[in-house]
Amino acid sequence: MEAVLAGIKVMVTDDGYLTDFSQWNEDIAREIAKNEGIEMTDRHWEVIKWIQEQVKAGNPLSVRGIKKSGVLDIKEFYALFPGGPLKLSTKIAGVPKPKSCI
Repeated sequence: MEAVLAGIKVMVTDDGYLTDFSQWNEDIAREIAKNEGIEMTDRHWEVIKWIQEQVKAGNPLSVRGIKKSGVLDIKEFYALFPGGPLKLSTKIAGVPKPKSCI
């Protein structure tokens, strides 16, 4: 379905995930984050970039995998993206919803 984010028409899933990563940009990410009640900081951007790199490399994402990554610990992950950190961070990153997310 179509949505307007940061003044740009984009295609999203019913859950609000971008269906085409080439449509992603930081303004769209900021708007998704704002809609989820998250104010993006430099640390948020570091995590978002790491997630995008992992997806581009074909590495599956999971909370357990992030814990083992050394990029951040689980406590910080939940603090940055409260409620559903993997679900929220991947949505903001413009990547597909991980299979491990309900």
